[in-house]
Amino acid sequence: MLSVRDAYQRWAPHYDTETAVTLLENEMVTGLAVRVEGRRVLDAGCGTGRRLRHTTAALAVGVDLSYHMLAQASCSSALAVADVRALPLRNETFDAVFCRLVIGHLRDPNPAYAELARVCRPGGTIVVTDFHAAAVQAGHRRTFRDADGQTHEIEHYVHTASDHAAVARARHLSVERCDDGVVGPAIRPAYLAAGRLAHYEAQLGLPLVLALVCRKPS
Repeated sequence: MLSVRDAYQRWAPHYDTETAVTLLENEMVTGLAVRVEGRRVLDAGCGTGRRLRHTTAALAVGVDLSYHMLAQASCSSALAVADVRALPLRNETFDAVFCRLVIGHLRDPNPAYAELARVCRPGGTIVVTDFHAAAVQAGHRRTFRDADGQTHEIEHYVHTASDHAAVARARHLSVERCDDGVVGPAIRPAYLAAGRLAHYEAQLGLPLVLALVCRKPS
């Protein structure tokens, strides 16, 4: 198993190739319809900044632990190397804060939630997504293929929906939505591209991604 730093250094050159998990996660976040136009937006754990490339935000900022991921970025947003547990950003700066498929890499999600809540403005929205605990229970792991086609597992910890909700509420955030993203037709192309249609049929209906929408009190 690779550490988060080592894994994303190796993955960075071809990270933008979508997987079943990232396709499903992006579909879920898009469906949440969180308003970003004309607002101040943070993507904490932005990777290559791919979700910021076409943003309509008035200010878009991305941070990521991996310099190698940010070096692959081709967006015009402000980017910085930083740990989601120690964001180099002022209190109550952002109207919308996204932390996507990141917290599962942390043994303890509390410091990350504390930082997300700190930099979010009163009345603002925080969106957190994670690899679903049910997927782990079914045998799935956080993995990627390197340039040589070798599969590597990434350091990952299981946090259930109730774990996330409890940590969010401990930071005085209200949990407005908690959705499961399941294997279905929208991500069939990813299985097809990987030559894994048999896996797709076997996994139909399996939750792969968890998405939470939290609100910081005004």
